[in-house]
Amino acid sequence: MTRVLSLQEVAEHNTSSSCWVIIKDKVYDVTEFLPEHPGGTRIILKYAGRDATAVYEPIHPPDALDKNLPPQKHLGWVDTVGASALQKERESRRKTRDEMRVEAAQATKPRLNRILNLQEMEDVARKVLTYKALAFYSSAADDERTLNENARAFTRFFFHPRVLRPISKCDPSTTILGIRSSIPVFVSAASLARLGHPLGEANITRGAGRTSIVQMVSSSASLSYAQIAAARLTPAQPLFFQLYKHRDDATAARRVREIVGLGYSAVFLTVDAPVLGNRERDIRAPFELEAQEREAEAAEDPEGARKPQDAEGLSEEPNLNGTVSAMLLNDDLDMTWTKTIPWLRSLTTLPIVVKGVQCVADAVLAAEAGVDGILLSNHGGRQLNYSLPPLEVLYKLRKERPDVFDKVEVYIDGGIRRGTDVLKALCLGAKAVGLGRPFLYAQSAYGEDGVVQIVRILEREIITGMRLLGATNVQELVPAMVERVDWQPVPAKL
Repeated sequence: MTRVLSLQEVAEHNTSSSCWVIIKDKVYDVTEFLPEHPGGTRIILKYAGRDATAVYEPIHPPDALDKNLPPQKHLGWVDTVGASALQKERESRRKTRDEMRVEAAQATKPRLNRILNLQEMEDVARKVLTYKALAFYSSAADDERTLNENARAFTRFFFHPRVLRPISKCDPSTTILGIRSSIPVFVSAASLARLGHPLGEANITRGAGRTSIVQMVSSSASLSYAQIAAARLTPAQPLFFQLYKHRDDATAARRVREIVGLGYSAVFLTVDAPVLGNRERDIRAPFELEAQEREAEAAEDPEGARKPQDAEGLSEEPNLNGTVSAMLLNDDLDMTWTKTIPWLRSLTTLPIVVKGVQCVADAVLAAEAGVDGILLSNHGGRQLNYSLPPLEVLYKLRKERPDVFDKVEVYIDGGIRRGTDVLKALCLGAKAVGLGRPFLYAQSAYGEDGVVQIVRILEREIITGMRLLGATNVQELVPAMVERVDWQPVPAKL
């Protein structure tokens, strides 16, 4: 029989020896889970005996508690009096400066049809995103040099357009692992979309379905893999899955079998994030948010508000893993070409792509391992600072080992913001390119329609660029059409 608990009873369990939390009016005993929580015990104990829904929901899929807590730890429901009190508390809580800023930005953002390029979409998103969400989405490793160089690399490649060619008919479509895509672009895996919009990854799924491109779903999505599959416009809509391999083979195998059963179309094995990069922008976000919470508390109760102390926190290190701590701390640190690829092959007949190849030597090893594709990527600059931009790795691969392009499909992601960026990659041999942050920004700012808008923008830019290059289909985009220069163009002022 389901238990019904009062808020007073839940509040009594607010220590590390007995820790209960409330999520969406349901009570959970997380005492035994405290030492295992990848984000540390501090964040859970902060909400011990209280409602933790607001901080829990945006970064956890709905089935996380079912997967990580045994049924006997699902204690029951808050009684009706308690549920009403919690609802009243949420409605009357004083908003922080950040929440008021976001509300004002949402009210004054431009109409969607006035967004002309991906940078303008990002500009809007940066205004409407919460401080926490923007810090997570935009953060990169160390001083963020690789993040910036990923985009700057495209400015070193210029075109050799061909003229006097018939271009009235232009087809930008392609296939990715045999799946048709309206343009040579796919959604590269990007986690925690619900930080930016309540519907999260489902916005991207439906937007991708409406525009006939393929979405790669992150292992660390904020919706369950089943919910994302259910959001497809039809059961035939393809989805790729980005796999962070768990160190326990049995746990990893269950994840693979789950997505196979849900009808996903390919597995992208992530190999560039065995440990977490140093993402200081994301790590720093809680410091600012705690200060804003203290400010709001002081406005409500000047006498009882917490006051920061000079020595506060000396006894406890900050959470250096940031928002994504739970995602990578259980990853397999001992993957190899000879062990991991055959293991994955034994689980599924789906195409396998290695995501996170960062040098020519590993591209060659991937081809020799018999995978179906490689994604040249440095995780959006979020892992090893000063790893080469993927476009530069693609260029080196074209020069040094062009035979690899005959053995596997090659993709890149990182820094792509224009249709001309896509075309440069295709001229050098990429089959398609992935974009991650732009889709997070689009769905955060305008939901599903934002996703559709940036695909339409890219399609328009790609077709225009192909025609001006003298190409009418993607097969006509060849290395002779692009040249790497050793000088840097001066940025234009619009």
